[in-house]
Amino acid sequence: MRNFTIVSILFLIFSCSESKMMAQRSNASIKEVMDNVITRLYNEVEFNNYESIDDTFLLDFLDDSEKLTLATRYQYFKVNVPVTVSLMRHTNQNTIPFWLEDSGFVKTNHRVKNEVFEYEVWQKDFEPGWVNLGVPGFDLDRVTYFISVGSKNSNDELIISERYPEQFSLEEFKVGAFTYHDWSGLKITDLPKELQGHILFTTVRGRARESNVVGAFRHSLFPSSQQPDQIMLTWSKDPTNSIDIQWRTNTSVNDGTVMYWKQNTKDTIISKASKSGMEDRMLYNDRYINRFTANLKDLEAGTTYEYQVGSVDSKSWSSVLSFKSEAKDAKEFSFVWFGDTHKDPDWAEMLNDAHIRHPETTFYSIAGDIVSTGLYRNEWDEFFGYSKDVFSYKPLMPVPGNHDRQDGLGAWMYYELFSLPKNGPDKVDSESTYAFTYGNALFLMIDSTQPNDAQTQWIQEQLENSNAVWKFAIFHFPPYNFQQPYFDIQKEWGVLFDRYHVDMVMSGHIHYYMRSKPINNGKVVDSFQDGTVYAISIGKNEDRHDNIGEEPYAEKRFKKGQFYQYMTVSDKAMKYKAYNKSGEIVDEFVIEK
Repeated sequence: MRNFTIVSILFLIFSCSESKMMAQRSNASIKEVMDNVITRLYNEVEFNNYESIDDTFLLDFLDDSEKLTLATRYQYFKVNVPVTVSLMRHTNQNTIPFWLEDSGFVKTNHRVKNEVFEYEVWQKDFEPGWVNLGVPGFDLDRVTYFISVGSKNSNDELIISERYPEQFSLEEFKVGAFTYHDWSGLKITDLPKELQGHILFTTVRGRARESNVVGAFRHSLFPSSQQPDQIMLTWSKDPTNSIDIQWRTNTSVNDGTVMYWKQNTKDTIISKASKSGMEDRMLYNDRYINRFTANLKDLEAGTTYEYQVGSVDSKSWSSVLSFKSEAKDAKEFSFVWFGDTHKDPDWAEMLNDAHIRHPETTFYSIAGDIVSTGLYRNEWDEFFGYSKDVFSYKPLMPVPGNHDRQDGLGAWMYYELFSLPKNGPDKVDSESTYAFTYGNALFLMIDSTQPNDAQTQWIQEQLENSNAVWKFAIFHFPPYNFQQPYFDIQKEWGVLFDRYHVDMVMSGHIHYYMRSKPINNGKVVDSFQDGTVYAISIGKNEDRHDNIGEEPYAEKRFKKGQFYQYMTVSDKAMKYKAYNKSGEIVDEFVIEK
């Protein structure tokens, strides 16, 4: 007897519309069920058996109500007329979802294709009422299934209502339609004529993670404890009079405090921190943590402060650390920026070397792809663990890359970790795009993974209203590169960089080093005063590009290696130096005003 016979019985029970509505109105959700299932697994299964968990084990482990929820609550909606539901399942997914056949879906001979993937088509007819569909599986096939719905009678006007999830758009199923919002450039190239014109339910690839258990368990190399760690400085407001301090503990610590004082004085100021809990369900040795954020205000400009973070209740405190506020008349400052770091330990060695080599550095920045999978907290633990305490002395001001937000599920861990300015445009996630001024320079920190008209307008407003001597933009996707030029960025943002003379654009994403000659309107110009320099760098060494194609605008290129960029800015000059992993200067130039 098959393990999921009970599912077939439950589907018979819920075959009528009234029963389906009862199932629909239950409070159970996929998340609630999976949270409880994983908790039970941790309590009942030894951790050394986690890797052997498969579909057979899970279907024995789940109770009947959990199976029913997983088979009916992943996607649901109401139809007003008889319909055929077509479910497109990735042909490379090894295991068919446990509920699919037993709920009455039949595999057809049809195929649907896009530019990368091929799908087999499963179909089932439904009477007017509820349509309830289950999870894509317990594995992590990121090419999650999608559906289309068509009336059985061509004369019927199909109305779809009360659908879950409702945030994803309905489109016409046709050649050229997109399926995944996190990969909207991926278009349908082939589909049966019988499905053309049906209503296509778009989705995101991240939905495969909702029920993923097989091969999903992870552990942190740097688990939390009562002792504060991952101590990090950022700015969310004016660097001359404020600073934000963030840190982590385990869940036994419920209060957070910063004690700080001017260096060489004894008058201590107390600032309470806000607390937020973070969960990573599949992180079996550190599922829950607490994070604390304190916003220090009314600092004196140009002053060095010492501080400790910790808990009054648990009496656990950090060592004494320090930071320096921006001087109001700062005429010169230095900063260091990196391309993709991907929480690489070799990059972290380079970071610590730069910290020692350039003690005058004011702040650090990373142009996205800070980690490789932004939804996994163990990767952020490695980022902070390998970085040691560098960011507890000098602020880190990053932007997200495509790896920091993944599969259409957003960059929520990134936002939980970083306290950044909330002065970005509407229709873009708060703290993903922002601006700040340090000294005589404006920094536009742009989330290039969320381009839209509101962001373009915001960039124009920031540049138009700035009197800064220097203007810099940092974002992940490089407009100019040989592998994948971003012509949309060149068109939308490049014209603004030309019009308001942005001095330099710093990016990552393409895993090699390139510095351009000054560019204006897509063409190389003779003077830095007439064009913008575009730089790409890489913090994690990956030899991907044996043959770098033609780049007539390139001034300097390295197909492999790890680099960081050290820049010194004054009223009259900007000095740029790129260092390799060995500490050698491999590229440098000066722009004079």
